[in-house]
Amino acid sequence: MNTIEQAIELIHAGEVEEALSLLNRIAKTADIDTKLEISQIFMELGNQDLAEVLLKEILELEPGNSDVKLFLADIRIDDNKDEEAIELLNEIEEGDENYLQALVQLADLYQAQGLFEVAERKLLVAKNLAPEEMIIDFALAELSFSSGEYHKSIIYYEKIKEKQDEVAGVNIASRLAEAYALNGEFEASLDYYQNLDTTDPETLFRYGFLAFKSERYEIAIHAWENLLEEELEYPSVYLYLAKAYEEEGLINEAYETGNKGVEMDPFNKEMWLTAGKISLKAGATERAFEQVEKAISLDNEYQEALLFLVETYKKQGDYDQIIDLLTKQINIEQLDGIFFWELAKAYNEEEDYKQALNAYQNAYNKIKQDTDFLKDYGYFLVEEGRINTALQVLEEYLILEPSDFDIRQYTERLKDQNNDTLL
Repeated sequence: MNTIEQAIELIHAGEVEEALSLLNRIAKTADIDTKLEISQIFMELGNQDLAEVLLKEILELEPGNSDVKLFLADIRIDDNKDEEAIELLNEIEEGDENYLQALVQLADLYQAQGLFEVAERKLLVAKNLAPEEMIIDFALAELSFSSGEYHKSIIYYEKIKEKQDEVAGVNIASRLAEAYALNGEFEASLDYYQNLDTTDPETLFRYGFLAFKSERYEIAIHAWENLLEEELEYPSVYLYLAKAYEEEGLINEAYETGNKGVEMDPFNKEMWLTAGKISLKAGATERAFEQVEKAISLDNEYQEALLFLVETYKKQGDYDQIIDLLTKQINIEQLDGIFFWELAKAYNEEEDYKQALNAYQNAYNKIKQDTDFLKDYGYFLVEEGRINTALQVLEEYLILEPSDFDIRQYTERLKDQNNDTLL
């Protein structure tokens, strides 16, 4: 057994310090190949400093040794000194046995710096030198994928898929599924996802999400149920799974999932709102209101949740609740003008016309370009006997909707009636 083998035996026996001491003694009188072998062992043990000392000694003896430059570049990369690594790798010239590897490493470094075009040029040079080298096709695919050129990445991934299913720990079918989805080719993406034999939660989530967006709710449900079998505590899935169950008419399942979702992700306002909507459908009205109110407590300017409450109260004819919500529970001034409009209509229903007029005027200041609002406001003003103001509002409406002849005729009649009154 030679001394390097003895050192390796010591390492395996857990006597690392003794092994390092032995290797250091050997290195002092070793030839270049042995120094290089020892430096590799140092690097594998995480002793970059010891390795660097030996590598620099070799480089002084052989300035053109590309093996040393590759190792030193690795050390520079580990130390976040990418520019120094690039400088070393660029010293490896065409014709050197390590030139191809240097190009691939350079491309990786340039890609990390966001210099995608420079990285691609390095890889295309490598591709020209070794057209059948799988790792170069893979590097080009990954580069295109990370730079958002999904159509280009698909070409490379498909070529790789013809020969092997995995490269560098990456499942090629999974990458193709994602690349096709990001390229807008959803059917092709689903085909790849459906043929994946995977229990990886992230992959299952993406598969389900794509199916959900494609309105293939049954597929989404199947993928996400499998996900939850693998990882119950996956908060992101509950929101969409509840919605998928709802779309499929599985209200009980949607209700259970929504309730589970708010337990798993209690600070997600959208989860609370979704759970509330489903609870209402399931007949759990009191719980529905509690859940939507929780969403609003997390964000008192959450307009979608507020509109849901307003619409629900309107269906129940509970205008007092709308008034209470929009005057006491939230600061309506910070919201879209539609909430002043809803408040105005609620006051009108309650026959509190003074407050209704005030709310209409506030709404007008915010949404005077909304034709539906202008028409409603105009009618309200007529009912209140404010004909001149009503005519002004309806004229503004007709500027936006000049083809509404019914309103045009209505305003003409109002003008005639107003003139008769003045006479």
